[in-house]
Amino acid sequence: MQFILASASPRRKELLSYILTSFDVVPSQAEEEVNISLFPEQMACSLAERKCDAVFKKNRQKTVIGCDTIVVYNGEILGKPKNREDAVQTLKKLSGKTHLVMTGVCVQNAFKKVVNFEVTEVKFNILTDEFIEKYVNGGSPMDKAGSYGIQDEGVVKEYFGSFTNVVGLPVTLTKKMIEEVLNSDE
Repeated sequence: MQFILASASPRRKELLSYILTSFDVVPSQAEEEVNISLFPEQMACSLAERKCDAVFKKNRQKTVIGCDTIVVYNGEILGKPKNREDAVQTLKKLSGKTHLVMTGVCVQNAFKKVVNFEVTEVKFNILTDEFIEKYVNGGSPMDKAGSYGIQDEGVVKEYFGSFTNVVGLPVTLTKKMIEEVLNSDE
């Protein structure tokens, strides 16, 4: 069985390589529109499923893995920053506070589709304006939900749950989902 990761994220590609020895990368062109009527975990799953479906339509003989990560703070969903100023404001908002990171995962092949999610609680260090400026100027926040990477030094004080979930692909959950989908075609 051949696999496809429906994401251009180099971090997701690296994490999936912990589970699978071989897979193709086909970034999804699905719209990442947010449906505010959904609960955050439903939204993460819906976005992951939409990405997975878009790639699966053209690759029906393969197993496709799609995912989407969102950050939730005080009920507000924080996606990727729109621009530099948005990244600065998001980091100031999260400074010294706790938030949730949710990654929706969808795995499907011709026999089965499963959708699930992982939640990790993350607490930020207190970030100075100087740190935020330097961090944003370095470019790291611009392609990440919540405007940060857990792997970046100085941002995160502690977390409770899956580290790989915050990076963008909950490895243990994804492995179980792949096994479930593969076992369905026997």
